[in-house]
Amino acid sequence: MQHAISISKLSKVYDSGLAALQEVDLDIRNGEILALLGPNGAGKTTLISIVCGIVNPTNGKVSVQGHDIISEFRAARELIGLVPQELHVETFETVWDTVSYSRGLFGKKPKPELIEQLLRDLTLWDKKDNKILELSGGMKRRVMIAKALAHEPKILFLDEPTAGVDVELRKDMWQLVRRLREEGGVTIILTTHYIEEAEEIADRVGVINKGRLILVEEKKELMRKLGKKQLTLDLNDVLETLPEALGRYDLDLENGGERLVYRYDTQAERTGIGSLLADLNRAGISIKDLDTEQSSLEDIFVTLVEETR
Repeated sequence: MQHAISISKLSKVYDSGLAALQEVDLDIRNGEILALLGPNGAGKTTLISIVCGIVNPTNGKVSVQGHDIISEFRAARELIGLVPQELHVETFETVWDTVSYSRGLFGKKPKPELIEQLLRDLTLWDKKDNKILELSGGMKRRVMIAKALAHEPKILFLDEPTAGVDVELRKDMWQLVRRLREEGGVTIILTTHYIEEAEEIADRVGVINKGRLILVEEKKELMRKLGKKQLTLDLNDVLETLPEALGRYDLDLENGGERLVYRYDTQAERTGIGSLLADLNRAGISIKDLDTEQSSLEDIFVTLVEETR
């Protein structure tokens, strides 16, 4: 089966000796939303830049819908829309002209109805005749997104698209992303520092650190496999120390002895909660209240990155 993007043994070493990417293998499926997470300097932007033809790889191969990004650059690049981190817009052009021009750069015939729809979707229609220099930072970001979509790409890269923008744009952005995937079958790859957004919108999650792709996993499966649950028990009486009978459990005494925290693996056949509660009762420890909590994607991400340091 042909993937939207196939990456094999991709490496990038800069002249300074910095290994920005190391032997990255990744297949991105058609029509999926993939979130790439990683700390600053992990290699996310380098990976995107290579696929988009902005940076040359040191080793490895990349193909876009079967087109090699080097030997078939034009065919590959035409399939891609890119919203970079940095704002690059023609300051003295109008919103309408700069978005229309971006479509023409790819040899596409004029399609004013598409440009209008993009501007309306991104709340830019009333700004269509304004010059870019008259716009706020958030509005300029919207223009960047419209430019990336003007030539109707099949694959869209969003490199930190909502960093430093207002909540309204963030919501508009994710609504548009969902619609592009649902109605147009567009494959979307995004990098983000807002892990809650990846948790909400992505089908799969990839984690990059120090130029290496640590894992790529279905989001639900990742959280099922790596997410741990926590049971918090508020006690009626202060407990000075844990009784020896409770030593077999992964328990922490917190809040000055007023709370017990029990951590357990969601993959285990038995959680051990039943036997824990029975042993607490036998030890004469009474419970005032209890609550359960599961690890978030952010917790999992932090754990994975710390393990590769």
